[in-house]
Amino acid sequence: MAETDGEDIEDLPPSAKLVFKVLEYDGPLTQKQIVEESMLSARTVRYALERLEEIGIVDEDIYFADARQSLYRIEEPVAADGNGVDESPKKDACCAE
Repeated sequence: MAETDGEDIEDLPPSAKLVFKVLEYDGPLTQKQIVEESMLSARTVRYALERLEEIGIVDEDIYFADARQSLYRIEEPVAADGNGVDESPKKDACCAE
């Protein structure tokens, strides 16, 4: 994951970690949907999303169903070669053929 000024997700407040987990489990959501899922206040969710965006973990997109809202999603990890990171399970050395 991307880091800014040495800050990582472990350094964020609990509300930002909860918002991250909600997005991780439920996929792209609007701020209103995150408020409903997390049961946090709108202001707290807004602050958490700002912090997550600052360190490059969350990306904000246009929500085409309602242009007044934004759609938030977790950014995909990128490998050094520019391709997406393959998160498929690796075989153990003892089991490799």
